[in-house]
Amino acid sequence: MPAPRHAARALHPFVFRHGRVGDMAMLTAVLRALHRRYGAPCYVVGMDPWIHDMYLGHPDVAACWHVPRKAPFAFGLAWPAVVRALRRSAPGPVYVIEHHRREVPRIRRLLSLAGVDPRRCLYIEEEPGTERLWLDCLLEFAARTPPAVRAADYPPPAVAGAWRPHLRVLESERRTAREWLAAQGWRGEPVVLVQPGNHRTMGRRRVRQWVDRDDKTWPLAHWAELLCGIRAALPEALIVLRGAPAEAPMLEPIARAAGLPRVALAACGLRRLFALCELAQSMISVDTGPAHVGAALCVPLVVLYGIQSPRVWLPRSGGCSPVLALESRHVGQIAPQEVLEQWRSLPGDRGARDCGKPQQ
Repeated sequence: MPAPRHAARALHPFVFRHGRVGDMAMLTAVLRALHRRYGAPCYVVGMDPWIHDMYLGHPDVAACWHVPRKAPFAFGLAWPAVVRALRRSAPGPVYVIEHHRREVPRIRRLLSLAGVDPRRCLYIEEEPGTERLWLDCLLEFAARTPPAVRAADYPPPAVAGAWRPHLRVLESERRTAREWLAAQGWRGEPVVLVQPGNHRTMGRRRVRQWVDRDDKTWPLAHWAELLCGIRAALPEALIVLRGAPAEAPMLEPIARAAGLPRVALAACGLRRLFALCELAQSMISVDTGPAHVGAALCVPLVVLYGIQSPRVWLPRSGGCSPVLALESRHVGQIAPQEVLEQWRSLPGDRGARDCGKPQQ
């Protein structure tokens, strides 16, 4: 993505976003818009160590750091580097995309410690609502200009649907993913990714704790019926049950209940997920961060929603691949046949999904 030529000097936007995987995948659309506007890639501060995996090799991120989620910044190792980068980035803009009451004062203290001019800073005031897509709200916020920056020197780009999430897969990761799939018996057949878990299902204790109360939990029998339906509709496919390493205890019973050959378990981290998404023919997921990752990597996608509304949280594709939603107060009320019907409507041509990627 070539950055525009400015009469004024290029500035590195500084972005604070203390979000989960889906939030940080969605943020890539904002980072691309800011990179385009100010002529230099962004500095990003998050709260979890996996942020470095999220933005590895990303063209819109110059550097990223993670600071403690609950402890004071001083207990983390990154805050001196963040302070130095904040000072070096002057007079660049600082976008604080955080609305939690506990986090915003911590960020203000860090900015004060770095001696950042308050006129460089903008704080998002809007919170996720019930009817507007949250990504559009973030892009509108990124189009605002801090008082210390001349808007005439850095005109905001159009935001209406022009900016899409984008993630980067390294060539070495593609090779490793193909080797792993080949070890599962893959010879180039369609790969269907299935993501049953969310951040509440990370390990045996959390699976037991949330199985009855989590509105994103689908019954084991439903997952087994879904896998059997995928096999009947696409007999040659390799079905990959994907989750974080801590979600392996949830994936194994689903595979046993289905009792099917050619069902692989991928209890893996973010970078392997990225590569699998790039190779996948389609994906079925509950409302969770990996669904946003799949959409950013242009996987045709079906997402199951509970209480959270797809009108606010539906992932935006990085290209023209479809993202379909099924909505209920509890995903357990969604029948497997409904999911299969939506999945069958997805395009089967992997090449067609890459058309229309934004060239900004």
